[in-house]
Amino acid sequence: MNRKITIFIMTLAFTSTVAIAQTKLKQYKAGHTFDISLPDYMNKTAGLNTSAAIQYKSEVKEVYGCVIYDTKEELGYIELNYTSVDDFYNDFMKDFLADEEKKTISKPVSKKIGDINFIEADATYFDKEANMEIYYLVGIVETKKSFYKVMSWTSKDKKDTFKADFQKILYSLKD
Repeated sequence: MNRKITIFIMTLAFTSTVAIAQTKLKQYKAGHTFDISLPDYMNKTAGLNTSAAIQYKSEVKEVYGCVIYDTKEELGYIELNYTSVDDFYNDFMKDFLADEEKKTISKPVSKKIGDINFIEADATYFDKEANMEIYYLVGIVETKKSFYKVMSWTSKDKKDTFKADFQKILYSLKD
């Protein structure tokens, strides 16, 4: 008998809650997924860039990198509507290494693979704290959904050794 009363009370409580809740709900998806390939000598890590969706490194080889993304939808919320991958690249690069005195940035190279737009550029600067020149391969990627900043770096004297791997990382990105 007690069990029947309990079931009745629970059914009544559920029914009255459904009857009262008249606000319609809209469904949203959260988070963003993308694919990227890393050389087997690199591992995911943390602590390189707090804005990064993924960070990677090999301390043995002294190579590092990260990927930061901005969805076009979120950029639209703050009225940043880039018309092309070139616009996004130019906006990012005006601040990249802006405070560094001894820097060089190559002319950007654009490439389209399928419906994904890529831009890559070499950047070097002298890091006073490390007392050495640092080399970056800076990549910007535009997909239908997002813009990505793919940055991989090492010391300038290792550029020729790792640039091809950095490019493979960049061009493997897709969402």
